[in-house]
Amino acid sequence: MKKFFGAIGIAVLLMVLMPQTVAYASDGRQIAKGVFIGPVDVSGMSVNEAESAVTAYVDQVSGQTLTLHVGEGKERQLTGQDIGLYWSNTSVVEDAYSLGHQGNIIQRYKALKDLQHQNKIFDIEYGYEKDIIEGIVNECGDAFDQEKINYTLTKTENGFQVSDGQTGYLVDRPESVSIIEDFIQNKLGSDNNVIQLSVKADEPQGSEEELSLVKDVLGTFTTSYKTSGASRSANVANGCRLINGSTIYPGEEFSVLDTITPFTEANGYFPAGSYLNGLVVESIGGGICQVSTTLYNAVLLSELEVTERHNHSMIVTYVSPSADAAIAESGGKNFKFVNSTDHPIYIEGYTTSDKHITFTIYGVETRPSGRKVSYESEVLETTPASADEFVTDPSQGVGYVGTQSAHLGYKAQLWKVVTENGETTKEVVNSSNYKMVPKIVTVGTAGADEAAMSQLQTAIATRDVGTVKAVAGALAAARNAAGTEGAEAANQAAADAVNAANEQLRAQAEAAQQPEGDAESIQTN
Repeated sequence: MKKFFGAIGIAVLLMVLMPQTVAYASDGRQIAKGVFIGPVDVSGMSVNEAESAVTAYVDQVSGQTLTLHVGEGKERQLTGQDIGLYWSNTSVVEDAYSLGHQGNIIQRYKALKDLQHQNKIFDIEYGYEKDIIEGIVNECGDAFDQEKINYTLTKTENGFQVSDGQTGYLVDRPESVSIIEDFIQNKLGSDNNVIQLSVKADEPQGSEEELSLVKDVLGTFTTSYKTSGASRSANVANGCRLINGSTIYPGEEFSVLDTITPFTEANGYFPAGSYLNGLVVESIGGGICQVSTTLYNAVLLSELEVTERHNHSMIVTYVSPSADAAIAESGGKNFKFVNSTDHPIYIEGYTTSDKHITFTIYGVETRPSGRKVSYESEVLETTPASADEFVTDPSQGVGYVGTQSAHLGYKAQLWKVVTENGETTKEVVNSSNYKMVPKIVTVGTAGADEAAMSQLQTAIATRDVGTVKAVAGALAAARNAAGTEGAEAANQAAADAVNAANEQLRAQAEAAQQPEGDAESIQTN
């Protein structure tokens, strides 16, 4: 009897399924009723029809405008097409078709019965160019970020004044990218296409209470630039001005280059002499190293942590060896230090009419009152200047003779000397190597013909600056006098100067050939 009723049940199942099976066979592969892919009802569609319907839907939502909202009046719009949106799980159509078509007869029957009571919705998954989304979010941040303003100090005649800070609001870029990705996968196509990006508050550093404690002089240092010309003096004053008034919080690093650049006329700089590969050359901002050097010594006296310092290629005259701090934007040299105290510090910088520059660092003094700090320069080795070097310069006219002073070479180190509780300790702060550079004599050759070049080379061969100046000056005078009444006299003077140079060369050659003993007897007599 049980076998009988079981056979009847199977027959009923076949009767339920067979008509639909026949329909599928006549229509390719037809999806069961009650099946959705995303919001698209694909009931009764063939697989191809379902693919077309869902593709059309994706195309439609790809053209919709999405609004990225950062704050009031801060929005950025884009479409799915802008980020390369596409339907990534197209195989879901096969999953939709398989419902009621796969498994044994019982499983298929159950799946179809379930669809009569509740629709089955398959998710649409989207692909996109994530780097484009990240780029758009970065653009929002660059355009809409409101940077914080820290509490700062200003020194006046009446003391310090505290300026209030301001909270900043910044686009949280990684989190905002995640929000957009979640919207694409789960909310795309809804009535609300506004995406609120993540914005985080960036609280300002400091407070009026904290900055009101800054009163003590931690270190101060002055250098002179009395011998500087107008342009170099202006550069020193301008660099000092740009650093003056800086408030630096505990743990914060201060970069001189970041503070005083760019070295342009628009930023207040002028062409002046600076060191380059052993030569003194004109460059915009020349002399600015005296600013960083003066600050370096104030930092040392304040006992702050120096994180980057370089010596000059050649020795400077305004501080002792190893007490300098060179900066060069193109050469990768910078001066940096960290506020290694537990309180904010303030940098005051000023120049005076008698050409002195001073930096004073204020903070909260926590060092023992009896502690004394000083610095001593020690020269370890000196290299004398070699013989004068003569070079020709085709950019300067005949008659020009310029000289660059010789620089001795040095190896030096700087000692920190601390006296506290009656005891003195010493430690090396830095070591520096400075190049030896000979006296360089530059002779102009612009406009010189073959004869004049030969005559200049004769003068240079004497290796005597006075002779070179005499010949170069006479040749220039003869050239300027050409076609005038004084031409003959000028030419004769030039010839006399060249003859004198030749005679000097002959005398030098004879002296070089003279035996050593004879030379001594001549000197004795």
